[in-house]
Amino acid sequence: MQPLTILLIIIVYFGILILISNAVSKKDSGNDAFFKANKNSKWYFVAFGMIGTALSGVTFISVPGQVGSPDIQFKYFQFVLGNAIGFILIAKVLLPLYYRMNLTSIYGYIEQRLGFASYKTAATIFLISRTIGSAARLYLVVIVLQRYVFDSFGVPFWVTVLGSLALIFAYTYRGGLKTIIITDTLQTLFLVSSVIFTIYFICDSLDYNIPQAFEAVKESNYSKIFFFEDWLKSNFFWKQILGGIFVTIAMVGLDQDLMQKNLSCKNIGEAQKNMFTFTGIFVVINIFFLSVGALLYLYAEKNGINVPMDAVTGKPRTDLLFPEIAFNYLTIIPSVIFLLGLTAATFATTDSALTALTTSFCVDFLGMDKPENASKPNMVRTRHFVHVGFSLLMFVVILVIYWANSDSVVSLIFKIAAYTYGPLLGLYTFGLFMKNKTVKDKFVPIVCILAPAITFLISLNSKVIFGNYEFAEELIILNGALTFLGLMLISKPAEGQTKF
Repeated sequence: MQPLTILLIIIVYFGILILISNAVSKKDSGNDAFFKANKNSKWYFVAFGMIGTALSGVTFISVPGQVGSPDIQFKYFQFVLGNAIGFILIAKVLLPLYYRMNLTSIYGYIEQRLGFASYKTAATIFLISRTIGSAARLYLVVIVLQRYVFDSFGVPFWVTVLGSLALIFAYTYRGGLKTIIITDTLQTLFLVSSVIFTIYFICDSLDYNIPQAFEAVKESNYSKIFFFEDWLKSNFFWKQILGGIFVTIAMVGLDQDLMQKNLSCKNIGEAQKNMFTFTGIFVVINIFFLSVGALLYLYAEKNGINVPMDAVTGKPRTDLLFPEIAFNYLTIIPSVIFLLGLTAATFATTDSALTALTTSFCVDFLGMDKPENASKPNMVRTRHFVHVGFSLLMFVVILVIYWANSDSVVSLIFKIAAYTYGPLLGLYTFGLFMKNKTVKDKFVPIVCILAPAITFLISLNSKVIFGNYEFAEELIILNGALTFLGLMLISKPAEGQTKF
């Protein structure tokens, strides 16, 4: 597919999103609509739209690309099973708590339970975590657009990044969550349709019908799911399951982004229906993505296609295999479908993240949800400035990742999560389970800095300390446990049983 064709499709795509945004926010662009969608979202729209937010371009490209590694293959599905357990725990434990407290920002729980410094620490951790994680996700799709579109026009990488963020800002700054509930539903439709049609077109190119494709994937060297052989390795089954559970609790249940959508439902019953429905779709769609990965490698073997080289490191980059085949080897229709799916997956994640970052900063640091601030002039204008600020911050982070990163992006994101979300896991665990204790609030920021630092040192030397043991996604458990231990060391008896 020609670069100009790709560019025109992207322009039309964003034109549609901006039109939707203007229509949705025309009557109501106030802070309540931006932060909570007026607490009037339909649970089935939220459930479907959350698929696009949860998956992102990382699942779309990086997960299929990793399938070619002998130590990975379908290993990711073990992690997905852990995710599913985590989603159920969130629905049964955390959502009822958030609804009972009628929260706009979920970090309001930490303020009421542990204190002001703890609250600001939790909110700051989220801002750092989500900014870096979302920047990494957007970085992946911008790399693809740069390689297959904008390099042809001589456009520098930084301009591509800035243009992408400007487009996202254009359709999110007015309506916020109210707009995103609608646009993410549309983008998820593109994403799900794209992966299904991609499987069909690759099967057609390989002269497989669906049963033959299933058998080919099953008999290939790419389809091993469960790894029980060596508990020291990062692909070991129980490591992946436990990592999946706790990463999900931290990155979803303790993350303002995805919880903000859940809190926009009318009541806890609808929010839980949303989570259970979302969990089922999430598991099935990830099976499809892994299948795409196996089929891509079978297609590459048949047609003598090598994994593309990274422009910066000069090393093979599996993240680029899917776009390489879609744009340069398949026909125009599957290329367009791939582009729509990739764009939808990535921008559905980034638009949601920018809205959540803006919400958290406005609520947790500027107090815009407080009644005394609601009637102040220029609150909406201030929110716009915050939205611009986080867009520019994400721009800077993407440039840093571009020059520093050589890993698969899916690996990078979970590494980041292990260090940044671990303290949130420790804070909420202490708050929920140590009802008879509170903490010396002013020391909490120190604990939340030391725990990730110690975790990093242990991970760096784990093979020496633990006899060739490799940490995987379960590293977040260690980080959370160290945070919890630190909180216990600075704890004191609570004055009576805590309410929450």
